[in-house]
Amino acid sequence: MWAAHTSVGARALPSLQYMTLTPPAPRPAAGPVPPSGVPDLDGRTALVTGAAGGIGRACVLRLAAAGAKVRAADRDAEGLAELAGQAAAGGRPGAVETLTLDLTDLDAAEQAAEGTDILVNNAGLQLVRPIEDFPPEVFATVLRVMLEAPFRLIRGALPHMYGQGWGRIVNISSVHGLRASAYKSAYVSAKHGLEGLSKTAALEGAARGVTSNCISPAYVRTPLVERQIADQAAAHGIEPERVVTEIMLADSAVKRLVEPEEVAELTAYLCSPQASFITGASLSMDGGWTAH
Repeated sequence: MWAAHTSVGARALPSLQYMTLTPPAPRPAAGPVPPSGVPDLDGRTALVTGAAGGIGRACVLRLAAAGAKVRAADRDAEGLAELAGQAAAGGRPGAVETLTLDLTDLDAAEQAAEGTDILVNNAGLQLVRPIEDFPPEVFATVLRVMLEAPFRLIRGALPHMYGQGWGRIVNISSVHGLRASAYKSAYVSAKHGLEGLSKTAALEGAARGVTSNCISPAYVRTPLVERQIADQAAAHGIEPERVVTEIMLADSAVKRLVEPEEVAELTAYLCSPQASFITGASLSMDGGWTAH
């Protein structure tokens, strides 16, 4: 280490003072870390909510490709059947177990998470309205599906995770868990709450081998986003074709939508040994939105 003094007037700077430090003895490694690439999730069971389309579908297929047995949960039974067929056609027959589940049934949600090694809280819904016009019953449903249900799912999964000393919780949040936008009071409230829940789970689970993180993407090319365009156009008083460029991508330095497969890839990474020290984090995939 060295220290120097700033000169005053014409006074000369004193010579630098050096100190030699003995480096500490190396600590033993935490354990072998396999080479990077496709995480090996053989023998692991994952539960993905909102699995019939968009980000959820991509996560199911990615985790199945890594070797996990995936429970795909959604209230869309037809979409789940298509997903199971897609997984089988991709060389993973039997890797995806479908579960028709309405997350407003909180007891059923908690029960569905029992025995889960990896939990991906992805399900969501959206309504774009000014606060004074926002239906209270819809506000309550959004928070029930997007905040209460993840709490109950985590609650159901933790006993098994704690018992084996390993677990991964990945909460698909949003840039709206970090920033607010007008006309999205329920969605923004739910995502901000999910960020806090994820951090709390990370602090409680760290000593027991359980990590909990949020992935916070900007607008993703999903049916949920596509359904927003008309609502956004009405709320902002513009034509639908202007919504993507002038509203959705206005704050993003990268002028495109996020692809579901990109979110799924980060989800799989958070389940890998290389990510075992990442917990309590919110990983932005927003094209530079939150850099402002």
